[in-house]
Amino acid sequence: MKRRSSSKKSRTNYRRLRTMKDADILLAPEHPEASVEHIVRGIVRNGLKAVPRKASISLRIDADVLDWFKEQGAGYQTRINAVLRAYREAAR
Repeated sequence: MKRRSSSKKSRTNYRRLRTMKDADILLAPEHPEASVEHIVRGIVRNGLKAVPRKASISLRIDADVLDWFKEQGAGYQTRINAVLRAYREAAR
């Protein structure tokens, strides 16, 4: 007895996708155009050493300092971490 495939048939219209022009693609805030930085983050980290685990903490920071980091855009927590890391390296 032959088993039926558990995968569903794709409903994607590949012919339409192949003929689409860049102007036909709708960009929205939740689906912006991919940037080089976005693509680089998505590359598999084959052969690279593992990124150290991060710890979740509660930290009190002056409101103006936090606002300044947030004004720089998304990734403010990563930037705060980078500043703290640089301070640690300089103190060695």
